[in-house]
Amino acid sequence: MFQQTIKHFKINFDVSNENSSFSSGDLITGHVSFDLTKETKITSISMALAGRANVHWSTGGGGGRKRRSNRRHYSAKLDFFKLKSVIVQEDSATGGTTHLQPGRHLYPFTCLLPQGDFPSTFRGGFGQILYSLTVGIHRPWHMAKDFVTELNFVHHINTNQPELHAPLSGSNSMTLCSLWCASGPITMAVSVEKKAFMPGETVKIICRFSNASTRTATPKVALQQKQVFYTLNRISQRMAIKKLASVTGAPVRAHTPDAHATIMLAIPTLIPLTISNCSIIDVGYVIEVSLSVRLSPDLTVLVPIILCDTPVNAC
Repeated sequence: MFQQTIKHFKINFDVSNENSSFSSGDLITGHVSFDLTKETKITSISMALAGRANVHWSTGGGGGRKRRSNRRHYSAKLDFFKLKSVIVQEDSATGGTTHLQPGRHLYPFTCLLPQGDFPSTFRGGFGQILYSLTVGIHRPWHMAKDFVTELNFVHHINTNQPELHAPLSGSNSMTLCSLWCASGPITMAVSVEKKAFMPGETVKIICRFSNASTRTATPKVALQQKQVFYTLNRISQRMAIKKLASVTGAPVRAHTPDAHATIMLAIPTLIPLTISNCSIIDVGYVIEVSLSVRLSPDLTVLVPIILCDTPVNAC
């Protein structure tokens, strides 16, 4: 069988950056290597470079045949590009086939990623964005054997935009009610030094509180990821929200007119970048700063941020 003829197949890339990533317009170089256990005839070794996105989810249904029949499925697919080339051509001098001897074989390859506004690689609960390189070995009277490896594709956000360097701020307030009387107001003002960060970076959140109520308020900070999946016409969508990190600050006691706190929130290292350039998948991030008061809804301020692959300095 073919699986016994070829062994130890590998696709190796020459990568110059530490996270082994590629971007639009990059030249990809490397080599494929494999071992043959016996003399083998091949017609060609092909290569295909592809980028695509797809989503799928269902609603309704459940247990039982009738409920399953009421389940509705939603899906969408996008092809960004699909490029094909050949690593080893047919050998016309030997009747269209090449005879490979037993042992190790190594073939270099080169391909160019197309220029375009393509989103970063992503895997989510209801969809994914994938880039792949497929090498196919074609033999006479056999189906082609394909070997697939995924590429870590990164979309470079233009970090020269002034709004990415500028500080962000927000505020909110509420009044607690207890039986026939209302307590004094609780207010919160929040500021962050810039809008764009990198995974692994630490965000400094500066908070100012005023607690004129009779209860203690506890500040909490969380990083939330919002994934939104769409059908092609965007009529239907599915959302998933994840809390990726959280920190609890020192309590603000009752009848405290002015309290200041600096809370440091570490962004996890291995999380996807912001995606806003794909018509069927959005990935965004929000820093949620809240004051938690017993027997009362939280007082909340939301600060949207962007995660990119390039350092951005504050103004």
